[in-house]
Amino acid sequence: MMSHFDDFYCFALVVEHGGFSAAERATDIPKSKLSRRILNLEEYLGVRLIHRSSRQFSVTEMGMRIYEQAKIMQDAAYAAQDIVHKLSETPRGTVKVSVPTSIAQNEFAKILPAFLKQYPDIQVQLFIHNRRFDIINEGIDVALRVRSQLDNDSGLIIRRFGKNVAHLCASQAYLNQYGIPKQPEDLKKHRILSMVEHFIQQEFELCSSATGLIEKIKIQPVVLGSDFLMLSQLAKQDCGIVLLPDSVSRDLIQSGELVYVLPEWNIPHGIFHMVYPSRNGMLPAVKVFIDYLVQAFTQTHPHF
Repeated sequence: MMSHFDDFYCFALVVEHGGFSAAERATDIPKSKLSRRILNLEEYLGVRLIHRSSRQFSVTEMGMRIYEQAKIMQDAAYAAQDIVHKLSETPRGTVKVSVPTSIAQNEFAKILPAFLKQYPDIQVQLFIHNRRFDIINEGIDVALRVRSQLDNDSGLIIRRFGKNVAHLCASQAYLNQYGIPKQPEDLKKHRILSMVEHFIQQEFELCSSATGLIEKIKIQPVVLGSDFLMLSQLAKQDCGIVLLPDSVSRDLIQSGELVYVLPEWNIPHGIFHMVYPSRNGMLPAVKVFIDYLVQAFTQTHPHF
């Protein structure tokens, strides 16, 4: 049936314009092709659709009934084409995005307003969680991730932004009271707020940004929890030294609410990257969102 769609289409054109010559002038489709298409359709259906004579053009009774159905098919094709054109002209629809909690709280709150103003017809559906989403089976358009290793699925496109590191931070008031650590070993004497929630006794594996030297320091945190927002709030209230990723600590450092502790030491937090399926067949709304994220994160993470 689908192989004869063009035949129905040509038949509808000829009937609409009242003949082969008129249809040729209106569409630039040669009369010979239109005639051949209708002959194919008549042979396929086993009925005569048009009375052929040199002086007049007329449609058979069965032809008019077939034309009514062909017109429905033609209108549906035009409607589908119009949908595609409108989507291409003005990106619209829903973009489903999975985002780690800290990125959502600290990065997306800054970059989304401008995007929403620029594309008012796009709805952004955020799945905010630290677990790894299966973007194919869970219907996710774009996934932002911070992982120690990149995905190796050949069916996915990966856009790497750079390495995320975590820094030790504290309020100046806390340091004034308890002293400023001069070397990693000094952390054992301090009150630590840890983002690792599963183990009471823990170990920091600190890396020197100057020499690459690794030092492992055993600690026993006073607060354990994977909510960065809560930990940063506790640190701002002078409760201890906290290890925070760049996405969380950057603004707190710039505002002066927290200061770096042992600034020459950090802990690798993972590779910040974006994952999405092939761009082939991708909706315009998803394409512009991906392009926007690339531009936004390039601007907000210049050191990447």
